[in-house]
Amino acid sequence: MARILVAEDDDSVRAFVVSALTMKGHTVVAAEDGALAAEILADENGAFDLLLSDIKMPIMDGIALALTAAASFPSMIIVLMTGFADQRERAHGLETLIYDVIVKPFTLADLLAKVDDALAGKPVEVVSLGRRGLDQ
Repeated sequence: MARILVAEDDDSVRAFVVSALTMKGHTVVAAEDGALAAEILADENGAFDLLLSDIKMPIMDGIALALTAAASFPSMIIVLMTGFADQRERAHGLETLIYDVIVKPFTLADLLAKVDDALAGKPVEVVSLGRRGLDQ
């Protein structure tokens, strides 16, 4: 299984994500903000298979964390999370650095599937805006 760093400032979301990934068999290290996650990455010389980070966080947001992680550890897989449409838009242009953005609220199955796909290197499914509108 994988070693995953989770950066999430919301205590309940962080606990849910850590619990889900741990139950799946992954080794998980959690940080409550991007700056702490960046310190952990540096201290552990990027010894993680995947970084799963919220975008909107105090001190250092997920985009700054993703840019920092990708610059220092280019082979690390990065998945971002957000519940805000404007934050998801901020992630556009990072396609070469991140695997995908998972939209909150997400289900346990959604989270685990996205992490599994990212770790397996499965291509991201692109859903057209027209189809996305029909599904919601």
